[in-house]
Amino acid sequence: MKKKIGVVLSGCGVYDGSEIHEAVLTLLAIDRNGAEAVCMAPDMELAEIDHLAGQPTGAKRNVLIESARIARGKITDIAKIRAADLDAMIFPGGFGAAKNLCDFASKGAEASIQPEVARLLKEMATARKPIGAICIAPALIAAVLGKEYAPELTIGTDAGT
Repeated sequence: MKKKIGVVLSGCGVYDGSEIHEAVLTLLAIDRNGAEAVCMAPDMELAEIDHLAGQPTGAKRNVLIESARIARGKITDIAKIRAADLDAMIFPGGFGAAKNLCDFASKGAEASIQPEVARLLKEMATARKPIGAICIAPALIAAVLGKEYAPELTIGTDAGT
């Protein structure tokens, strides 16, 4: 039986969702290692960023619908996923991880986490299943699990982060 690896997406696009290279390369690595990717995202609204100008458009998009672009439509609302459904999970980076899955982008160390993301992270930690995070995504892992589990995390060279 194939291992099932949860991939938590946060929209589509580096400035307001999942960083597409990180997400696609994660999906490719899962496939090349003979596992099954289980893509998921919260069903919630996000503020859209014009990726050409790098500025907010004032429009809103749905995180689950935007993430479906990366997952080629094979995606589930994270509220329907339980730790028992997965063998491991990973969070690609992109600014969406810091502003859609949590509010680290605006609140830093005082960040709160999207409730379904926090629930699943806690379930995975309790079940002692592997959790990975890329780029800025370790910030949300620290916000949920940092005090209780003290996970080993890296975030790059920005001392403020």
